[in-house]
Amino acid sequence: MAYATAKDGAKLYYKDWGKGRPVVLMHGWPLTGDTFDRMGMELAGNGYRTIIPDRRGFGRSDKTWDGNDYDTYANDVNAILDDAGISEKIAIVGFSMGGGEVARFQSRFPGRSAAAVLISSVVPHVAKSDENPNGVPEDALQEITQSLKDDHQGFFEGFFDEFLGLDEDKDAVSEGVRRDTFRQAMQASIRNILASADAWATTNFLPDLENFDSPTLVIHGTKDKTVPIDATSRVVAEKLPNAELIEYEGSPHAVLATDQDRVIDDVKGFLDKAMGQQSAIPLSATETV
Repeated sequence: MAYATAKDGAKLYYKDWGKGRPVVLMHGWPLTGDTFDRMGMELAGNGYRTIIPDRRGFGRSDKTWDGNDYDTYANDVNAILDDAGISEKIAIVGFSMGGGEVARFQSRFPGRSAAAVLISSVVPHVAKSDENPNGVPEDALQEITQSLKDDHQGFFEGFFDEFLGLDEDKDAVSEGVRRDTFRQAMQASIRNILASADAWATTNFLPDLENFDSPTLVIHGTKDKTVPIDATSRVVAEKLPNAELIEYEGSPHAVLATDQDRVIDDVKGFLDKAMGQQSAIPLSATETV
């Protein structure tokens, strides 16, 4: 295990698996880098050095009071790259809230990315507005906030049914996946849960899209009730001429769980092409991730 030190002294946990072209996998809310373990193993076993952080406030990283904003989150990614000694261009992948880190990293560190992937991403804007008529209404966001303040453990018990698609298909994922999703959420502090929710719900990433200068893959389920596809990924596809949008028909928000093999295949295929990683470099029998 490794810990980087952020500008404000916060300790940031990350996994560093494999060798090869570097790729960073940023998790969603309110989870941890463990969300990406399966994809991380596949990439690390096929020629990629895979960096999987826990965002500040989540998982094994420090539970800071301040710094729950996307400028800080992007700076934290850069601090992890420095700690890992990575100076070459990276691929950066973000699920849900993690898509915001992908977007803000492009703005704050131009020319640093060779490829970008947005999965069920909050980019460019979640909240409903005149500019974003398909977004989530303000009263719905306020209801979530109040429920979290009242009983965040109880809120997540119900929230993850919709998140994982269990509200429509009781067999969408196993009970083990559901329990593990809840386990990850309970590693975050309520302060960070609330403050980061405000960040992903209200931050407008439209200006950040102007700084995307690398090939971009966008993946989103058409039945995502958590982050509506019409307000996010379809807008990204319209704004970015170099973006490839793959819609997963009928899939919910947590495609990393419900469509795991397909997501891994799509992401790896895209990265192989975007980063010139055509030939796989598997781990030897004596190496482990």
